[in-house]
Amino acid sequence: MKGFIHRQSPARIISLGFALVIFIGSILLIMPFSVNDNVDLHYIDALYTSTSAVCVTGLVSVDAGDTFTPVGQFILAMLIQIGGLGVTAVGAGIIIIMGRRVDIKGRNLIREAMNLDSGKGVIRFVKSVFQTTLIFELLGAALSFIVFSKDYPPLKALGISLFHSVAAFNNSGFDILGNFQSLTAYRDDILLNLVTCVLIFFGGIGFLVIREMRSYGFHWKKYSMHAKIVLSVSVFLVVFGTILLKLTEDVTWLGALFQSVSARTAGFATYQLGTFSFAGLMVMIVLMFIGASPGSTGGGIKTSTFFVLFKGIKSAATNKSEKAFHYSIPRETFRKASVVTLLALTVVIVSTYLLLVMEPDIGLADALFEIVSAFGTVGLSTGITPQLGFGAKILSILVMYIGRLGPLTVASLWYFSRGERISYPEGNIAIG
Repeated sequence: MKGFIHRQSPARIISLGFALVIFIGSILLIMPFSVNDNVDLHYIDALYTSTSAVCVTGLVSVDAGDTFTPVGQFILAMLIQIGGLGVTAVGAGIIIIMGRRVDIKGRNLIREAMNLDSGKGVIRFVKSVFQTTLIFELLGAALSFIVFSKDYPPLKALGISLFHSVAAFNNSGFDILGNFQSLTAYRDDILLNLVTCVLIFFGGIGFLVIREMRSYGFHWKKYSMHAKIVLSVSVFLVVFGTILLKLTEDVTWLGALFQSVSARTAGFATYQLGTFSFAGLMVMIVLMFIGASPGSTGGGIKTSTFFVLFKGIKSAATNKSEKAFHYSIPRETFRKASVVTLLALTVVIVSTYLLLVMEPDIGLADALFEIVSAFGTVGLSTGITPQLGFGAKILSILVMYIGRLGPLTVASLWYFSRGERISYPEGNIAIG
């Protein structure tokens, strides 16, 4: 078994790791100690919930608050935590805690999973990831407790606060408030809205950027090109989304801000999205598709991919080189961004078509929203998730899995490099 694992590529090992955790999670969630006495939970729903948790999505076919016991909710929180940090990082963290050394293969896995440039300093980086996560989640839980303690007994309020903080920082839209309500009861609570937005934002910019912010503070010039792109695009999308949602929907500015932030792979809702106009849903689909940033707890094609794609198109249209923040952008980066985006669009289009075939009563807007939410590991829904049939749930599970791993990673799973033995002369193709 060990020899088999060592022969596999990092992408395959990471993929198998996520699949194994999803399967184990589904078994634990369907156990009697995880499910309330008056609930009949089918395995497909346990598998769906486990996939949604490990892929930090938040789409639910059964309500987590009404279905699972405190033990089941704890297991769900652990699955979210493992999915957000990444199976590889969690495994490395356990090895470090046990006092054992991480071998070269393990360091390469961490580098691949966390989008690091090199294997240098990966152990220190893993430690900083765990420290950062602990700080954010404990602070988030403490501030959330101030809100939830007004409506629940202290012990239950503490459990809800911890669960909410873990779900928010890991950009997973799960809640245990019951009745599929998400955070609609707290749409006007400024503290909970802002705390949740902060947790989502920092969980979505990536640990590499957080590390630079801790090291350099507000010294913008010291930030790397990657950090500048991530922060600039993230802030732009939040502001852009807030303004457009306020213009299209009957929501407060706080509600527009919250939904703009949440649409970037988090999945919490303070308004019923089934009541949103097509224009509002389109804004959120764009935000969900772009998603979070590399090395973060979120999904989507990523902010850096969107930025490089925009710069590349601008460069081709203006016949100028691609530059940003006094750096030139490598042409290979634009090629990779184009491939990622094309693969993502292919997954979304094909999956939406299949969902419409399986569920002909669902409208195009609802189906597209559901699939983009699953691919972007967002978790927002117009309300159709619980009504999906068996085949549609399997489709959604696959889309969430692809979205968490990334379409390029999935595409490379069956690729075996043999080297090119034949070269051909370049041909001419008319474009545009």
